[in-house]
Amino acid sequence: MYAITIPEPGGPDALVWSEVPDPVPDEGEVLVEVVATAVNRADVVQRQGFYDPPPGASPYPGLECSGRITALGPGVSGWAVGDEVCALLAGGGYAEKVAVPVGQLLPVPDGLDVVTAAALPEVTATVWSNVFMLAHLRPGETLLVHGGGSGIGTMAVQLAKAVGARVAVTVGSREKLERCRELGADILVDYREQDFVEEIHKVTGGAGADVVLDIMGAKYLNRNIDVLALNGRLTIIGLQGGRKAELDLGKLLTKRAAVMGTTLRSRPLAEKAAIMAAVREHVWPLVSGGRVRPVVDRTMPLRDAAEAHRVVEESSHVGKVLLTTG
Repeated sequence: MYAITIPEPGGPDALVWSEVPDPVPDEGEVLVEVVATAVNRADVVQRQGFYDPPPGASPYPGLECSGRITALGPGVSGWAVGDEVCALLAGGGYAEKVAVPVGQLLPVPDGLDVVTAAALPEVTATVWSNVFMLAHLRPGETLLVHGGGSGIGTMAVQLAKAVGARVAVTVGSREKLERCRELGADILVDYREQDFVEEIHKVTGGAGADVVLDIMGAKYLNRNIDVLALNGRLTIIGLQGGRKAELDLGKLLTKRAAVMGTTLRSRPLAEKAAIMAAVREHVWPLVSGGRVRPVVDRTMPLRDAAEAHRVVEESSHVGKVLLTTG
């Protein structure tokens, strides 16, 4: 088969279309013929040499895919050759075939085509596990999403609205503000021109945000604490603004707040399976019913992965950038 490889870390042109050995499904795995995958920030960081795959994972980038099952490994039941699926991966999505643990498989939702389904696994697993399973967002509470125009951001807006929460977003352009408004965001902040702490306190009458989903890390840490409501929860899923910052613990004590950080890629298989089971139970009916939909900015051939990485690094897109093998 062919896959996008990274012989040496570097810029987008470090991604090389290469012939590689076919994967073989192990115990509890299936082999998926990939129809589409998606570009995530983690793929960019891996390409740059700063985010190695977990031990035993495929060396090729790609944290999600959609496609069709072509073979079952030992001990697999409940799935059949020919099933259309999408999957959360620890790596290997930028390839024509990938072996997937069955706990990380989901059927393509009713009403969604197999290509578009590639935009779902990573964002739904990330949002549901962090905003709902970890931070326990409840109806009537306020969620602040940084990077509201991203794949994760556009999904977080929709899921939070679906459960009856109020949603605030920060974005960096008028186009992204409008797209987030269309998805249901209630509080729209252009971080280039406005201070999100001031804006959210203004709209909430000084109460603040109950839950913050953060991709920035160090750069936003103290302002995120400032914007939190009493008993607020900050969950950090990215470090685009750095790894290290000082924190006034007195603010946490006063607000009875919690700061949590998570990653998804390196979690044990059992934890990923539990997250995917929760996504299938809670999110898939919303997708099948048309209340939640992945936002796809553009679809490009897998061979053009370098150009797709440039698009993502420029942050000019809204939602997901997909790559197709066909």
